[in-house]
Amino acid sequence: MVAITAIAYHDGSMELRQLTYAVAVAETGSFTRAAHRCFVVQSALSHQIARLEDELGTRLFERTSRRVQITPAGEVFLGPAREALAAVERARSEVIACGSEVRGRLSIGTITPLAAVDLPDLLAAYRDRYPAVRVTLRARMVRDLLSEVREHACDIAFVDSRPERTTGLAVRVLAHEDLVAIVPHGHRLAGAPRVAPARLAEEPMVDMPPGSGIRRHNDAAFAAAGVPRTVAFEADTMALLEQLVARGLGIGLVSAPTAARMPAVSTVALTGVPPRAVQAVWRAAGASPAARAFLQLLRERTPEAPGAEGPEASE
Repeated sequence: MVAITAIAYHDGSMELRQLTYAVAVAETGSFTRAAHRCFVVQSALSHQIARLEDELGTRLFERTSRRVQITPAGEVFLGPAREALAAVERARSEVIACGSEVRGRLSIGTITPLAAVDLPDLLAAYRDRYPAVRVTLRARMVRDLLSEVREHACDIAFVDSRPERTTGLAVRVLAHEDLVAIVPHGHRLAGAPRVAPARLAEEPMVDMPPGSGIRRHNDAAFAAAGVPRTVAFEADTMALLEQLVARGLGIGLVSAPTAARMPAVSTVALTGVPPRAVQAVWRAAGASPAARAFLQLLRERTPEAPGAEGPEASE
């Protein structure tokens, strides 16, 4: 077993548990929740964070009676801290993988809903093959998922928008999904055979917030058509978006598989709006044994979509 107990820093030592605690506080926004995640009492966690800050000579977190906020210095510290913890985990996993069993942790991020991949089925198959791996699944907006992959906070992410910067990332296109308009039942567009962006822009619209893949795709489609539109409401879930459209507060653009699960609205086919690409994204180098095993299973069960842009990077 490989054991790494401390990372040298000037004339002191930065312990791995301190890095773990600092990352937990940053991700949970709370010393109490961070202590619960790390299975320690809050006083012990707070003491270690204070020791770390004394050693660094700066505050990583601003504490008030109501909230904990990361400082600019903490933001700078967070990325390398995550990388260090990920490197230790990879080292441990690589040694264990020399034996017969894949162990360690696997963090997966995803958009919701995800129709291109049967993720529960995939995870069930993965658990059957690698029961010793601890899997964490989290739902985020595309912007946050891509940041977490780059910062080693997430091993693999399922997204619906190609990264603007692919340096250091591997991308596998899983499916191309057509977009459709959703309108209230009985709306004047409900019986139309196809609708173009220019016609849609005459109506108020409901969309996901900036930072989501579908919002980026929709904004690009209207910009390409040279048509300005008005987004009257933003919804952070597809369920809420469906409810707002059903109440007549606007019309929306969603993927066809998503619309098929929305009984409260009517669907209208589109013209002049390209399909969106659903993709798996991960770091091109340094994937852990647990991540490599998941990617191999993904390749076995989900063929790459035809017409994928660019080659998939190899590990």
